[in-house]
Amino acid sequence: MTSDSLTRAQTHESHTEGARRPGRWLALAVLVLAVLLVAVDATVLGLATPFLSEDLKPSGTQLLWIGDVYSFVIAGLLVSMGSLGDRIGRKKLLLTGAVAFGAVSVLNAYASSPEMMIVARALLGVAGATLMPSTLALIRNLFHDPRERSLAIGIWGAMASAGAAVGPVVGGFLLEHFWWGSVFLINLPVMAVLVLVGARLIPESKNPAPGPWDLPSVGLSLAGMIGVVYAVKELAAHGVTLDVAAATLVGIGGLTWFVRRQLTLPTPLLDMRLFRNRGFSAAVAADLLTILGLSGLVFFLSQFFQLVQGRAPLEAGLAELPAAMGAVTAGLVAGRVARRFSVRSVVSAGLAAIGLALAVLTAIGQSTGYPLLGASLLVVGTGAGFAFTVTADVILSSVPKEQAGAASAVSETAYELGAALGIALLGSIVTGVYRGFTTPAGVPADTAAAAHDSLGGAVEAAAGLAPGQGGALVSAAQEAFVDGLRIASGVGAAVLLATAVAAWFLLKGQKLADGPVEH
Repeated sequence: MTSDSLTRAQTHESHTEGARRPGRWLALAVLVLAVLLVAVDATVLGLATPFLSEDLKPSGTQLLWIGDVYSFVIAGLLVSMGSLGDRIGRKKLLLTGAVAFGAVSVLNAYASSPEMMIVARALLGVAGATLMPSTLALIRNLFHDPRERSLAIGIWGAMASAGAAVGPVVGGFLLEHFWWGSVFLINLPVMAVLVLVGARLIPESKNPAPGPWDLPSVGLSLAGMIGVVYAVKELAAHGVTLDVAAATLVGIGGLTWFVRRQLTLPTPLLDMRLFRNRGFSAAVAADLLTILGLSGLVFFLSQFFQLVQGRAPLEAGLAELPAAMGAVTAGLVAGRVARRFSVRSVVSAGLAAIGLALAVLTAIGQSTGYPLLGASLLVVGTGAGFAFTVTADVILSSVPKEQAGAASAVSETAYELGAALGIALLGSIVTGVYRGFTTPAGVPADTAAAAHDSLGGAVEAAAGLAPGQGGALVSAAQEAFVDGLRIASGVGAAVLLATAVAAWFLLKGQKLADGPVEH
């Protein structure tokens, strides 16, 4: 037997042993707790926004920062943290990050000012950046059989969606019985289980020859990402200003320098050659644009259910369940369906379904019945479950397992950057349209200014007016908010439908392992 064939045989044998290890499914169960941790945190914030607004009284701009600074920081640090996990050990990074995530959740819960809340959310982003790439990378190393790995990734994605469902329901219950900070404290028991059980069950994995962790690259990645996202946010909100120009220069300059540096380092933080793989690049782009189209809508949907349609927090949380149900179901079967039909068919169909559902939402009004909203959310969730699960599988399958952390980080960076850009762009559309509503006659100037800052501010300001005048103010504010939501849904629909067409061409020939190649 030649040395090459011997190596292949040994590799196959070790993979088979890894695939048959009984503990891998228990380890997966622990890993998805980290996913639940992050998903629950992201969704409960939207539900708590009206209460947080009433207590901390943030301006409209501060409210947007509270919503998206978490994604800004995560997007800037994911690549660095994924690479760090490849070097020091993904299990070690995951458990350390989980402890930090729990501790900073307490800081979020007891924030006493908008500024403190923004800082706390930023710190939560630092901790969160350690969790997501670690979980996906560990799955890549736990499951060597391609079909099992597809199912594991499907479960991973399904649990993220389940977290998105559990968050509003549990958060709604807590908000009806406790103060808004309690929604962050639910992270603590999940973190405790993750750390205590994960320490025993999850096997350690890392790159056997990683090279040094390049701190200048970390700084360039962070500065570049935050600069670009901040510039987009400010441009959408205020147009071209000196701040926007400066942030654009810092962001583009930082990312350009980062890429050039990676191409010259013997062991780069991120191997830019990964992007030469068309399937890898197309899957990353599909993730980014899908989340961009969705995130602005999701961010404002909880406010729509509560402040426009008058639902209680728990009822608003339950109203969003169809999206999670669709995503969980689709995620679990996505790998099998992609092997049966093809990667590009499943991803393109999923993206198109989301786009069409968002297009339907351009017709919503203040009194739109729940059947239409629930059906749209179900379609959105199902489309996202198919698209995200398959693109995550393509991304992980395109790289050697030693680079699993870096590849996972690229996937998660696309997700978080898309979320930040989506909240910035689509959120700014909603806010911009909202602020243009006409104040009813006789409303004092300071009350009118508070009402134009945010819908939550309008509801609170109206409480101090005469019933007829207050009702007119809230009605005008709600109508303006829904107008903005309709326009944002239309923009999101256009982005998703265009992405579906692009994915059909860019993912041609891509397959999951053991699946049919499409020519």
